Amino acid sequence: MTVIEVPRPRLSPARMRPGDVMRVGAVGLRTRPLRAFLSALGIAIGIAAMVAVVGLSSSSGAELDRQLSALGTNLLTVSSGTTIMGEAAQMPKDAEAMIERIGPVESASAIGKLPEAKAYRSEQIPEAQTGGLSTYASRLDLPATVGATLRSGTWLNAATERYPAAVLGATTAQRLGIGSAGPDAQVIVGGLRFTVVGVLEPVPLATELDSGVMIGWPVAEERLGFDGHPTILYTRSEEARLEAVRQVLAGTANPQAPNEVDVSRPSDALAAKQATSQAFANLLLGVGAVALLVGGVGVANTMVISVLERRAEIGLRRSLGATRGQIRTQFLAESLLLSAMGGGGGVLLGTGVTMGYALYSGWPSVVPAWATIGGLAATLVIGAMAGLYPAIRASRLSPTEALSNP
Repeated sequence: MTVIEVPRPRLSPARMRPGDVMRVGAVGLRTRPLRAFLSALGIAIGIAAMVAVVGLSSSSGAELDRQLSALGTNLLTVSSGTTIMGEAAQMPKDAEAMIERIGPVESASAIGKLPEAKAYRSEQIPEAQTGGLSTYASRLDLPATVGATLRSGTWLNAATERYPAAVLGATTAQRLGIGSAGPDAQVIVGGLRFTVVGVLEPVPLATELDSGVMIGWPVAEERLGFDGHPTILYTRSEEARLEAVRQVLAGTANPQAPNEVDVSRPSDALAAKQATSQAFANLLLGVGAVALLVGGVGVANTMVISVLERRAEIGLRRSLGATRGQIRTQFLAESLLLSAMGGGGGVLLGTGVTMGYALYSGWPSVVPAWATIGGLAATLVIGAMAGLYPAIRASRLSPTEALSNP
């Protein structure tokens, strides 16, 4: 009798669909929720720190752009420098009129510092306690040129500039304890009593005015011995020709000694301040990266412990036909899910912190898309790296070894 051998079909392990991978990967997270939460928290803190730093830096930059757009970036400041001998230089009395003759210059104004005219709240204040305040003779068109606004009262006019009337900067009013302008609000300037007719809001592009007491040009000359030489000139020019104006300002303001004149752009100071804030933000980003790394180590530690505790489960799955690749996939998926949970929570937390602080500060809230996408991508990379070794270790366990050493 002839025996015919029928070839046996080769058995191949069942393939795991993506849904199956997600389910088996979530087993460890469901059975140990507290440990999973604490591990994900480490990732979340790092991602939240990074997203919040980037978001706050971007929001601050957006606020700076908004301020500059409102104030204008075409303001140039011309101030007295020093002579070759190191002494304080003086600009000519007609420097303002000469600058106004420059074609692209749209407006010009000036202040003159009165170093001997100290400002006090009353006659009872000791002379040495000046509070760092300065007195300036001011032109009537100064607010329009520098973009200053009044918090209270009015600016000097053709009538009040000839009489003892003063406008206080924001810092000056605070230090002197004057909340608003009025007939009863008076200060002592150079030994004379001046009535406060106005109080300014902070002036971002002319911060020297914040700690100043502004009085009329005529009254400063007639009653306080002002010599009429301007100390600082402010000019606004056509934006397209700003650099051309900047190059000729020194020679126009003081033709005899242009080297004794300093020309600056106040908006550059704000930009430099923003650059300093950005450098600090980069430092905080480094701190966030360290926190993220620590969170990754926590995930790796959790996965290693999970492998040790679930040896019986691994052995049972191997006995039922699971391949080493499927075991690796299971634990790698678990690590990625754990990190993704932390990353998603960190992005939400960081975005919330940014929006809350921006709302509190009155800034526009800006969270760049690359920060959130990059944060999530970083968590997946950290999760893959943290779970790779535990996944490989789990896949190398033989069924008999795993079941005999539960």
